[in-house]
Amino acid sequence: MKLINTLRDIWKIEELKQKLLLTLGLIAVYRFMAQVPLPGIDPLQLAALKDQTSDGLLGLLNAFTGGAFSRASIMALGIMPYISASIVVQLMGIAVPYLQKLQKDGESGRKKVTQITRWLTIGITLVQGPTYITAIKTQFGLPQEAFLVSGFEFWFSSMILLTAGTIFAMWLGERITDKGVGNGISLLITVGIIANFPGAFMQEFVAKTTNAGAGGVMMILLEIFVWFVVILLSVLLVTAVRKVAVQYARRTVVGDIKDVAGARQYIPLKLNAAGVMPIIFAQAIMFLPVALARKFPSLAELQDINGLWYNVLFAVLIIVFSYFYTAITVRTDEMAQGLKRSGGFIPGIKPGSETSERLDTILSRITFPGSLFLAGLSILPAIIVQFGVQQNWAMFYGGTSLIIMVGVAIDTIQQINSYLLNSHYDGLMKTGTSRKSLK
Repeated sequence: MKLINTLRDIWKIEELKQKLLLTLGLIAVYRFMAQVPLPGIDPLQLAALKDQTSDGLLGLLNAFTGGAFSRASIMALGIMPYISASIVVQLMGIAVPYLQKLQKDGESGRKKVTQITRWLTIGITLVQGPTYITAIKTQFGLPQEAFLVSGFEFWFSSMILLTAGTIFAMWLGERITDKGVGNGISLLITVGIIANFPGAFMQEFVAKTTNAGAGGVMMILLEIFVWFVVILLSVLLVTAVRKVAVQYARRTVVGDIKDVAGARQYIPLKLNAAGVMPIIFAQAIMFLPVALARKFPSLAELQDINGLWYNVLFAVLIIVFSYFYTAITVRTDEMAQGLKRSGGFIPGIKPGSETSERLDTILSRITFPGSLFLAGLSILPAIIVQFGVQQNWAMFYGGTSLIIMVGVAIDTIQQINSYLLNSHYDGLMKTGTSRKSLK
């Protein structure tokens, strides 16, 4: 009943209703475009491509694009080149003084950084596009009759459409962020992941109910229970913070000539400040050992994404990148200077360098359990597979997919809550009494 009342309240807020409808409409457009195959390819001949991209790292990429990768769609590269460009620009901001200056120039600097990211996205697409076209023609076992057009005509048209598809996906994501609800880029990735959910669950359901000794419906119920527990743990990882107490000096309010006592507040340091980025970095690096394993038989175990050594290396990289990304994104020196300028201090710690060192120490301590937790969730699908769970269904038990879905869901709900709280005294409480009715 509370959910129904909340939905009714959302529909009463005209601005929020328009934003939600716009968001859903743009997502629908994105999903429609993901079904359109490249001209010159027979969509009925793509079975081999779907088999090649059903698991492994290609399976994860296919999940991020909502199956567009395996359908040879004009959206086959999806939003991933934009994600890659954003990561590159963010990392370059550490070493390139020009980008550092732009990051400190406020809104004008942010717009220039966005423009640089867009151009870099096009450049990355022009590199990844030919690689994808070459792969579907030579490596994924598509029959020759799948290609209705060949030669330069096919290459040229495919490159233009793949680039246009990525730019269009980038534009949709930015429009959702600016005019809709939630982070548009993350929402597009999440929708792509969710699009694979029904098929993955039905595949697991059929496997468990039709095969003798597979466990039947009881095993499905147990898997769903475990899945909900994992989601709960993921929510705890995303929302967990360490509150650092901050005291503000006593100050006088000139207007009413009041002596205001120093207020105690908190700096929330997130347990997983790096978010999902360590997993993305680690997976990008894991392409290298997989490629080496194909050339050196002694490293063959690294080709198995469910194997022991692959996941050990994967977990170690996630822990390393958690520290690395946290260090470059959470600037404790700037936080300390900001506190000093506003008259705040950590009780018992001198403002300035000592405050920065204290915050850095706390952040380093909480990052370790956070990175272990993140690494554990990331390799959980490989563990789940060992218990007879289908690969596509196991993907939803952890890793990048689950962390992204949980993070995006929490962020979107928080934005909706802010609209509700602005229009209702009690926000999402059951009574839902509006401000107008109380006047």
